[in-house]
Amino acid sequence: MGTFRKRPIRYPLFVLSIFGIVTFALLCIWNIAIGIGYGVGFALLMAYTWKIEKATFEETEKHIESISFRMKKVGEEALLEMPIGILLVNEEYEIEWSNPYMQNVLNNEALVGEGIVNISDDIYVLMKTEETKEATITLRDRKYRVFYKEEERLLYFFDITEQIAIEKQYFADRTVIAILFVDNYDEITQAMDDQPRSLTNTMVTSIVNDWAAEHGIFVKRISSDRFLAVLNESILTELEKKKFAILDTIREKTAQKNLSLTLSIGVGAGSSSLVELGELAQSSLDLVLGRGGDQVAIKQPTGKLKFYGGKTNPVEKRTRVRARVISHALRDLIQDSDQVFVMGHKNPDMDSIGASVGVRKMAQMNDVKGYVVINFDELNGSVTRLMNEIESKSDFYEHFLTPEEVATKMTEKSLLIIVDTHKPNLVIDPYLLKLAEKVVVIDHHRRSEDFIENPTLVYMEPYASSTAELVTELLEYQPKRAKINMLEATALLAGIIVDTKSFTLRTGARTFEAASYLRTNGADTVLVQRLLKEDIHTYIERSKIVQTVKFVKPGIALAVGEDSKIYDSVLIAQTADILLTMKDVNASFVIAHRADGKIGISARSLGEVNVQLIMERLGGGGHLTNAACQIEALSIGEVKKYLEEAIYEVLEGSSEL
Repeated sequence: MGTFRKRPIRYPLFVLSIFGIVTFALLCIWNIAIGIGYGVGFALLMAYTWKIEKATFEETEKHIESISFRMKKVGEEALLEMPIGILLVNEEYEIEWSNPYMQNVLNNEALVGEGIVNISDDIYVLMKTEETKEATITLRDRKYRVFYKEEERLLYFFDITEQIAIEKQYFADRTVIAILFVDNYDEITQAMDDQPRSLTNTMVTSIVNDWAAEHGIFVKRISSDRFLAVLNESILTELEKKKFAILDTIREKTAQKNLSLTLSIGVGAGSSSLVELGELAQSSLDLVLGRGGDQVAIKQPTGKLKFYGGKTNPVEKRTRVRARVISHALRDLIQDSDQVFVMGHKNPDMDSIGASVGVRKMAQMNDVKGYVVINFDELNGSVTRLMNEIESKSDFYEHFLTPEEVATKMTEKSLLIIVDTHKPNLVIDPYLLKLAEKVVVIDHHRRSEDFIENPTLVYMEPYASSTAELVTELLEYQPKRAKINMLEATALLAGIIVDTKSFTLRTGARTFEAASYLRTNGADTVLVQRLLKEDIHTYIERSKIVQTVKFVKPGIALAVGEDSKIYDSVLIAQTADILLTMKDVNASFVIAHRADGKIGISARSLGEVNVQLIMERLGGGGHLTNAACQIEALSIGEVKKYLEEAIYEVLEGSSEL
């Protein structure tokens, strides 16, 4: 507009006029008559051209003035009448000016001079924050998106109440898919006659259908022990508030009929893709079954997990069909490998070492070289004594290798078997997981989301007392080319005894069968007792920790080590075990500094409190009755506060990862 007002068209007209005058002069010199004729014609043409230029300029000038006036009027109209709030604030965070819309929003016509803090603390925080210049705040029960222009100290308010309501409705109506699985249904009903099986079938279907009808869920039975449920996010939220009471209902009603049926539910949520929801639901169900069943897992596409239930111990499977199938599959994998490497968890205990020795024996039974990965700097008292026995009384001590030695020996055909853990960050050397082409996982812990990637074979049974028990059963179905010797049987038996606290915890019929098999093969119970002996110093240290015990809630005991002292991880675990034997203690927690610089928590329970869920809140895991975690923290007091919060949260509801 400014360029137009300089009238740039005049400059070429001036040049043209000068050019015409020069031409006129030259023509007059050549021929006066022609020159005068040209001059008159040129003068008339230029006069008309200048007149047109002037008229065009004046007309455009009037149009520009009209537009400017209208734009100014529209700007004032927008500022004063449009449904957008505007506040101008001074350096003291006081309102200098506001438009009428903002006065109506705040129901206050005298906003000038009012402190912004009096209007909303959130607006004041937005103006003081460097990182962001926009936020969503609530004023008079309505939601506003606020934008702050720092240089002008100007605030814009956009009403987004309806938008948020629509978004909320959209998320509430999103589809959720769930798969319900009746634990142990086939095993319990296979020995029944047709009539009781039909009655059981009808009872389970009736319970599930009543639950679905109560909450407006579509449910369809897709097999004898599976149901498919379709619901939405708002119904899922309602179920979460009730902590999925269906778990307790089906457990209690079937128990009245002397049936130990429980329900496992995998839920897929948070996606608009039905295919992805189905995959999330199946993945959640696999996770639940890996944790022992009788619980619910809700999985989002982001990997976020919530767990509900898990109040009971996994039911021991009476049939050994799965053990035989896994053993045969493992035999084939071993025979297709050139070497077998067995690796347990860091700071190995008797179960980890015993299971490793047993798996190495499987390789020998299949005429394949087997080696145990071990870090000799991480061994504790009882494991050290076992290694000394192996070194002095056996010929397979040379089959214990450091991670560095294994890395140089491993080939593409090698098989890596992980025992007594399924978390990649807990194995002795995570680098070996990357080197191995084939990985097998054998574990008795409840499955967590942090799992070894793409294992070739997984054998996880949370009902088992120990990994040593699982390995012993697998050994029974291996080729009998090499007999288990006394030390190997003793190492496996020691693993079972340590994890069951001498057959007092998590001990089923199959635990005794495994122990009997080992005893038949020469396991020395006297040697086990000698290996598990403790020294006086350890006993005294443990007693000092016990002296600090306090009850967080009735039945829940918590003891702590000294902030200036480092404790052995085994000693921390033993102290938790000791506390559990005390009167009126249903669950025990012990917090102490570890040698790796972290603060460790060992948790034990008699079954009424699920310590696994509590430890998962803090990044750990384990079993319903036996769990632990390690935390990067400065002080025991800090960890104690985290633990107490986790205990209250889990006892009041769900566990969320």
